[in-house]
Amino acid sequence: MKKVFSVPDMSCQHCVNAISKALEGAGFSGYEVALDAKEVRVDTNDPDKVAAILDDEGYPAILK
Repeated sequence: MKKVFSVPDMSCQHCVNAISKALEGAGFSGYEVALDAKEVRVDTNDPDKVAAILDDEGYPAILK
């Protein structure tokens, strides 16, 4: 299931790269990082895991 997270602290391509690397490192492949919308969209059944990954990277996220 696609989950959408608001990531208000995401502001540049470095942020996108850091988030992408963290998600890939955790085994996620079905995701999209949308800098203009400050959103991360992830195919997952475990949104808490995704939120924890984003938080660990320094990008606290809110599930929409």
